[in-house]
Amino acid sequence: MRFEKLAVQNDGAVLFVDIAAPPMNLIGPELVRDLVSLIQQAEADTSIRVLVFKSADPDYFISHVDVTQIKEYRQEAAKLTGVPSIALLFRHLSASRLVTIAQIEGRVRAAGSEFVLACDMRFAARESAIFSQIEPAFGQLPGAGAAQHLVRLMGRGRALEVMLSADDYDAELAERYGWINRALSASELSGFVRSLAHRIAGFPAAGQAMVKERVNAIALAPVEDFRRDSDPFGESASKPEVQSRIQAAMKRGFQTRDGEMDLGRVLGELADFRSDT
Repeated sequence: MRFEKLAVQNDGAVLFVDIAAPPMNLIGPELVRDLVSLIQQAEADTSIRVLVFKSADPDYFISHVDVTQIKEYRQEAAKLTGVPSIALLFRHLSASRLVTIAQIEGRVRAAGSEFVLACDMRFAARESAIFSQIEPAFGQLPGAGAAQHLVRLMGRGRALEVMLSADDYDAELAERYGWINRALSASELSGFVRSLAHRIAGFPAAGQAMVKERVNAIALAPVEDFRRDSDPFGESASKPEVQSRIQAAMKRGFQTRDGEMDLGRVLGELADFRSDT
């Protein structure tokens, strides 16, 4: 498997996938195109049982979507699901026979968070992992599944806190809230995930498929609910008030590598923003 924004290593029944989309792993059309191709190829290869997603960038797992290329990356997602929506692409991954694990170091915000939420399991480095759903800071609903996943994982109150605050949450608090399975030290993380992935891959595929099917029937929202979140996000992206807030954030370093190291603070500066200022 050869990709532009993914580096793939096959280790038996486990496929280790490094996300490598510099300068800060934004979700754009090239990364979505590669994810679509990866999923299609892995699902077609019955020898592959588990996917482990990592980042080649220690500071950013997946930042968020590239807000300048929303139409373009949505069109790439349609090549898998028939619908221009990364929400449905991510849900497809959740429903897949493949077992998916996110090994998280660095920042994972907005659609990046929604990507790891779509994975079956999430393990994060205690020292570096940062989580956030930033969309409400721009007047938008998270469009790729955050509401569906976070309410089920955290409960209503914590899900509202996370989304309405649009703030950064470290790995310790993310673990306590249920955002991730476990927070581990950076020195333990890779070995733990590798061992777990191979352990899972060593058990019968039929059992894994049945377990995922039943768990998804209980806990994974139907396609229609993901579409109800995705459509308003796409429709609101071009609204003047949303674009005004995006431009104000850009002036403060949004969508730059250095500016997003402390994005929670940057977005806090938008709290009193008015589009006519």
